[in-house]
Amino acid sequence: MCLGIPGRVLEAHDDAGLQMATVDSGGVRREVCLDYTPGAAVGTYVIVHVGFAITEVDEAEARRTLDVLRAMADAVETELGEPLP
Repeated sequence: MCLGIPGRVLEAHDDAGLQMATVDSGGVRREVCLDYTPGAAVGTYVIVHVGFAITEVDEAEARRTLDVLRAMADAVETELGEPLP
């Protein structure tokens, strides 16, 4: 199963020829490669999969997706009585 997580580009920089960025996904910040999304810039929302931004997405869709992911985590915790490790 593949899972793409939306996030907002906070800063972008070149790292030895690779376009890299710090992306915030609901409070979690990660370094991400932007080479597959050359139009992404600071403030852009992207979908991140295994460390690569694979597409751009609008802010409303990013927020909806993050809300669904949070609800899924809450549902798992409610069902199991504890969060997933």
